[in-house]
Amino acid sequence: MIVVNLREKIIIVKQSSGGSDVRLDKYLSEENETALSRARIQDLIRAGVVKVNGEKRKPSYLLKSGDRITIHFLPLSSPLLESEDVEFDILYEDDSIVVINKPPGLVVHPCAGYRGATLVHGLLQRFAHLPSPAIGLRPGIVHRLDKDTSGVMVVAKDDRAHHFLTDQFKKREVRKRYLALVHGRPQGDRGFIDLPIGRHPVKREEMSVSLVNGRRATTEWEVVSAFSVDISLLRVAIHTGRTHQIRVHLAYMGYPVLGDRTYGYGKRWWRQQDEMMRKVLGLAGRQMLHAEMMGFIHPESKRYVEFGAPLYPDMENLIEWLYTVKSGRR
Repeated sequence: MIVVNLREKIIIVKQSSGGSDVRLDKYLSEENETALSRARIQDLIRAGVVKVNGEKRKPSYLLKSGDRITIHFLPLSSPLLESEDVEFDILYEDDSIVVINKPPGLVVHPCAGYRGATLVHGLLQRFAHLPSPAIGLRPGIVHRLDKDTSGVMVVAKDDRAHHFLTDQFKKREVRKRYLALVHGRPQGDRGFIDLPIGRHPVKREEMSVSLVNGRRATTEWEVVSAFSVDISLLRVAIHTGRTHQIRVHLAYMGYPVLGDRTYGYGKRWWRQQDEMMRKVLGLAGRQMLHAEMMGFIHPESKRYVEFGAPLYPDMENLIEWLYTVKSGRR
């Protein structure tokens, strides 16, 4: 039986007696009236939109007779889903994808504790139809960048592209390369970090290297330039996509990203630095991390494509200033 509360836009599904020992995702894809694919149902379950008896479950959860399944649909009129004029550069667009250069300071999608303008608001302003905008806060989003990380992102324009791209990210088939300004001078010209990352045991909003409970994370880096003010420019490639992976790995190795307020140096450290380093801090108004390239199989042509994003002026200007200091012109 399906009961629909139109005012709250909530669908409550009560399993019939003949539906025992059926996977949650299979049951919803075959029995519900949402007209969503099984893959989409699985995404909703993992996101916590679907709950069983008030609890979050895995798609493989085996239902029992009498289980109460709730699917929370956001109202289309929700202010979280209203379009808003948000600035970002479009690098490429066709019928199935949009590739953008995300500016620093822009949150990708609404989340707990943040209700300001996000990339999602801007996408809804520019594109009338994105995959299932009424079932969550992330229409078209297949991956994310941290708020203060700039650079290339791909957005799906339809469900088919969304599933195709999401599958590539899950299988780690997407190539991702970043530029990072970091403290210190790494030993050697390049290196490989293979350390598991998990939720910080005390600071639950942060991540940390965790040999016990972490998930495998691999990061490859090479030095582009070492500057005279104990700052280095690295090119970084990640082969997994853990939360804050680059920032956590580099900080753990002793080379935190410049301007990183979470994993980098605090105010006390900066107060102890000389005038030149304090000048660097003044120019680094955010974490100096930029997603410069992304490569993947296009959902329509099925051919490998790559897209690059130019640096935003703040990071570009800081790098140019560091080069002038290195050459002795300042």
